[in-house]
Amino acid sequence: MATPENHLIDLLPRKDRLHLLGLCEPVHLVLGAVLCEPAKATRHVYFPIDGFISLVAAIDGKPGLEVGMVGREGMLGAQLALGVKTVPLHALVQGPGTAWRIDARDFRRELIDSQALQRVMNRYLYVVMAQLATSAVCLRFHLIGPRLARWLLMSQDRAHSDSFPVTQEFLAYMLGVRRVGVTAAAGALQRSGLIEYHRGELKVLDRSGLEAAACDCYGADRQVYAGVLA
Repeated sequence: MATPENHLIDLLPRKDRLHLLGLCEPVHLVLGAVLCEPAKATRHVYFPIDGFISLVAAIDGKPGLEVGMVGREGMLGAQLALGVKTVPLHALVQGPGTAWRIDARDFRRELIDSQALQRVMNRYLYVVMAQLATSAVCLRFHLIGPRLARWLLMSQDRAHSDSFPVTQEFLAYMLGVRRVGVTAAAGALQRSGLIEYHRGELKVLDRSGLEAAACDCYGADRQVYAGVLA
């Protein structure tokens, strides 16, 4: 982990980047670990390197629904840039890997001392708001199949691998649908030769085909990110 390998950190000028990294420690992201919970103060900020995190919203005791995903393109704890110590979401490690972690108090001090870091945070918060809006529209108007294809592409982007572990139960949980719906949608993608699924391991066989099967929300998210944080 000699280099940051996180896009937000990479965007900082060298002096600011090195100072921030000097306050960070490398940590392992363990599959299924909960990194933060609603209404609880954020203790650490995470900048993923090769792992990724699901942001899950829950209401009225119902099963949660994934509303966002964070990999090396982003961070967990961005709300601290707004002066807010808590987050209304569960943050769950979806893809194991590594991340840079910094104490929340140190991060808040860095925001005061580094205008460059504040600018990056402002831009990233805009991207997060846009992606949350896209997720809401996607859930309301798009069918399970295109939504599943989008989710698989997002996961592949952050896993940086054609293969990653996932169960149908977890997919149903993330997409907010019944398992039977995920089974049917995944089966259709597999019969089309786009993916291969066996014993909890999913492999993307045809990325371009999967992009064609996904809803437009996948491309919209990438376009917003590229336009604001390229």
